[in-house]
Amino acid sequence: MEFHLDPRSGLPMYLQIVQQVKDALRLGLLDVGDQLPTVREVVAAIGINPNTVAKAYRELERDGLVVARPGRGTFVASSLGSPSVEHHDALRRGLLAWLREAQRAGIDEESIRALVSSTLREALDRRVA
Repeated sequence: MEFHLDPRSGLPMYLQIVQQVKDALRLGLLDVGDQLPTVREVVAAIGINPNTVAKAYRELERDGLVVARPGRGTFVASSLGSPSVEHHDALRRGLLAWLREAQRAGIDEESIRALVSSTLREALDRRVA
């Protein structure tokens, strides 16, 4: 797993790592027993403070998602995946096609995010109502 941090996001870097691990668990990209990159590997790959990575891993451990095994590493302890994971590939392909169409239409990244967020909220509101 590779982490991609955005210093402009406004979200602390350790929370970006936490969120990316949770996303990977939800999407079935990580499974129980998989090993996360070591703190040293993450630091070497993206050049952040080791305490930041350690803080993220501690947060994931507090949530019961990973377990640290001293001298061996940090391993996934539970999953956030759902039975619908089998449909993710097809949905992802459709979403990528939509994103390419949005880019061709000249919609910038922030506008795409706003459109997706507002549409998701609208869909969830309808489902609840």
